[in-house]
Parts: sequence; C-alpha cells; structure tokens
Amino acid sequence: MTVEQSHDPTACKRVDDGITRVFQLLGKRWTGPIVSVLTNGPAYFVDLRRAIPGISERMLSDRLTELGAARLVVRQVDEGPPLRVSYRLTEAGAALAPALGLLKEWAEEHLPEGERQTGC
Repeated sequence: MTVEQSHDPTACKRVDDGITRVFQLLGKRWTGPIVSVLTNGPAYFVDLRRAIPGISERMLSDRLTELGAARLVVRQVDEGPPLRVSYRLTEAGAALAPALGLLKEWAEEHLPEGERQTGC
C-alpha cells in the first residue's frame, strides 16, 4: 500500500475557525505587543511607541485602527491643550490578558532568547 492509498482525506483534521480568526488579527506583526502593553492600562500614543522598540508611527497607527475595528481597543481624545490621544483595551481586549500571560510563559520556556530590548 502506498502513502497515497493509505491517506483518507475525510480523516484530515482542519484548523479551528476560531484559531484562524484570532491569528489573522493577533498574528500580524506588532499587534500582540500593542495589546500586551495595553494590558497594563491606558497609554498615550507616544508611550506606546516608546514601549515597542522598532515600530513606526504609521504602523502603530494602522494596528491601533485595526484593533479598534475589531473592538479590542478604544481611542480616547483628551482635550487640551495639549490635545492628547490615549488608547485602552475594551472588555474583550482585556480578556486576552490571561492568554497573553500563558504565551509569555511558554515563550520563556520554549523559545530561545533573542536580543534583550532596553526600554524606559
């Protein structure tokens, strides 16, 4: 019996639709770190940019817009002067915190360390 003959296409498992949807959003570069920073509370745009080394203003703006459209982040304009924009997680966004914590623990245990980022 060849490999082709022993393969039963109906027995193939398919990826769960929920997993596909979550990684379509959170699997984009920078999205996870943005949500992770916001789990500590609301942050101004400039503070988010400082907290995520290497992200451009344009990319941060784009990702925040996507997270807002997905109802995970809320944009709040604080009237000035000076006018400041802050972002916070919605209830749905905050519900990601335990999963992100588990992913962080998994990464620390199973992924090799890259360059350490120095921040604030």
